[in-house]
Order: sequence, then C-alpha cells, then structure tokens
Amino acid sequence: MSMLFSWPVSVKGAADTAAEEAAAAFDSPSGTCLDWPNDAPQNMRRVPCSEPHTFEVTSNVEIGKDYPSSAPPPSDQGWQQIVTERCTEVGAKYVGGTLDPYGKYTVGALKPTAEQWKEGDRKLRCGLQRVTPSGQRLLTTTGTAAKQDQSNVHDPGTCFALVNKQEVGDPVDCSKSHSYEVVGNVDLSKVFPGPDYPSEDQQREKTVDLCPPVAAQYTGNKDLATLTLSLYSDTLKQESWAAGSRKVNCKVGALNPDGTLRPVVGSVRAQPASTTAKPSK
Repeated sequence: MSMLFSWPVSVKGAADTAAEEAAAAFDSPSGTCLDWPNDAPQNMRRVPCSEPHTFEVTSNVEIGKDYPSSAPPPSDQGWQQIVTERCTEVGAKYVGGTLDPYGKYTVGALKPTAEQWKEGDRKLRCGLQRVTPSGQRLLTTTGTAAKQDQSNVHDPGTCFALVNKQEVGDPVDCSKSHSYEVVGNVDLSKVFPGPDYPSEDQQREKTVDLCPPVAAQYTGNKDLATLTLSLYSDTLKQESWAAGSRKVNCKVGALNPDGTLRPVVGSVRAQPASTTAKPSK
C-alpha cells in the first residue's frame, strides 16, 4: 500500500518562519526526515531522524518528460501507478535492497498541488512511512529507515481497536475497547541464527517459550488465564525473513475457541509501585 499526499497549502511568498520551514521541508533531499501533526500537515518540518517522524525522503523524482507543461495532472489512480513505478525500487534500495512487504514501512510520496502543477512543478517526493492497519493514518517512527530492522513490531503498551468483532483496527488508548495489547517484542534471530526461513509453526514453537518472560515482566506476573486472556505472538512470512526482518510482537488478547477475538477493556500492564510517602504518626 502506498499513501499519496499533496502539499496542503500554498506557501509561495509567505514570510513567516513556519511557512518557510514547511516549504523547505517539502523540497528536502534524500535522507531527510519530516514530521507534521495529523491534523495540521501544513506545519511540516524537518527533524533529525533520531527523533520521532512521519516521513523519510528516499528520492526526488522528476516526471516532466512524461507530463509536459500542457498536460493535466494524473488521476488518483495514475498517481498511485507513478508512485509504484518510480518510488518502490528506490525505497527498496534505500533500506538495503529489499523492502519487507509485511514490514513497518510502506512507500509513499508527496506530490504537487494543482496550483504547483500549473506552475510547472513536476517533482514527486518519494519516501517511506508507517501506515496504520486502516491505511487512514500515519504512525511516527524513530531512527532512519536505512539502518533499521523492518519488522512490524510496536512499542509495549500499544493497543489496537477491534473492528466488526473480527478485524484489527488502528491504535487506541488501552482504556478503550481493543483487540489486543502488545506486551513486548522478541528477536527470533536468537533462536534461528541462520539464513534459512523457519516455518510459522516452528516460529510459534519458539515464541511459546520466548513470550512468557516478556509478558510476565510487563504484567507484573499476572495470571492471564484467570483474566480469560491469552498470550500469543505474530509470525514472520518468508518474504519478511528474506528482507532481514527478525522481530515479532508478543501480545495479549481474548481469543474465542474459533480463533476470533473478544473485545478487551483496560491494560494488563503492571501498575508502578506507589512512591507516596506515608504520613508520619
């Protein structure tokens, strides 16, 4: 899946610092990390890749040869095809040669607005981003994509909505109804050090041992069975393994006998011990 964004406002001629920074960010070179609030993309800014960011530029592609000055802009479907053809390969090279199709990163692009197109802008800003399961929101990432394991793992404490009683939705606060809660991650390279792909069944045989200590630390040794909750893990597809992904989520949810999920409300995270001083007698 790729997501395509156009520049949300015209900043040509603007004098304020925020607009100038946003304009500069929009024309950033490869290797630049960008961030913007979900509700205010016009506040795009450049940030160090070591900080949380929304988009990492992989290349700037000129499509003027195919779209001269008199040409109308591509349709939405046309833009998606251009992104697939012009940005996917450079994105793969950027992360070392292979893009994990099930991993944390997807190919995206920033395209000119209709006004910029009329003024002759034919540059497509290709990049990598992390998309929520719904495909409607972007998640921030930390660290450059060029040097990261592409495994689609999440921070402990991340909960995902339950949609239509069977589909996993976007991240939500754990106090709300959700499908499962990530309690930690495990690295399968520790038990499968070689390059050969272990089947998903073989992976599960190992995560049965790897995930319980992670869950115990996260939950404060809660007895999940008494809470009618189950501990289970993700697995890696062969394409992910070939791309170098080695980490999976350990997660807690309420599994029905038929494998469907029941909604859960509240976190299983252990509450920190109180540090409030006792009143003196």
